[in-house]
Amino acid sequence: MMRWILLGAVLAVLLLVPQTLTAIAAMAAALVSQPVLVAFTLGALARPHMRTPKGWWTQ
Repeated sequence: MMRWILLGAVLAVLLLVPQTLTAIAAMAAALVSQPVLVAFTLGALARPHMRTPKGWWTQ
């Protein structure tokens, strides 16, 4: 339910302020152009799904 409310709010802002989409696209392009930030984000997203190594070196 909350997800739909947030989606509606975002769509309302995009419809009421047309420059918002341009600003969001510019910010996204600036963030994606930073390879260190992209690598850190992908690593942070993948970390919970990775298995932890089990062996003599972890004891």
